[in-house]
Amino acid sequence: MADLTNPNSNSQPPNSAGDAAPASSRQPTVLRCVIGSLMASAFAYGLYSLTVSIALSFASKPLLSTNLTAVKISGAVRTLVVGIVALGTGVFGLAAVGLMLLALQILIQKLVKKPTI
Repeated sequence: MADLTNPNSNSQPPNSAGDAAPASSRQPTVLRCVIGSLMASAFAYGLYSLTVSIALSFASKPLLSTNLTAVKISGAVRTLVVGIVALGTGVFGLAAVGLMLLALQILIQKLVKKPTI
């Protein structure tokens, strides 16, 4: 199958199981989950700080205009900007929580798993 995004590409997708990466390298581990959770937490904290900074900046500089259309557009744009950054904060925050819960689940499964002899 040809690469539709780049018509000049000669790359071929893997067509056999031997070309793909082994399944064991793609399995989530506790360490991978915790590291991913810490990275997502750092992004969430950074975006939260940015959200607060933007909101305070918009609140401290009100639009002084008598044109009703300009005031409405300004309010919509400010709401959109703060909302998009807050959405990013929420997405990374939920990803961090989910990855930490996945690490906990994997850890519990490893501890409860009975050794087979």
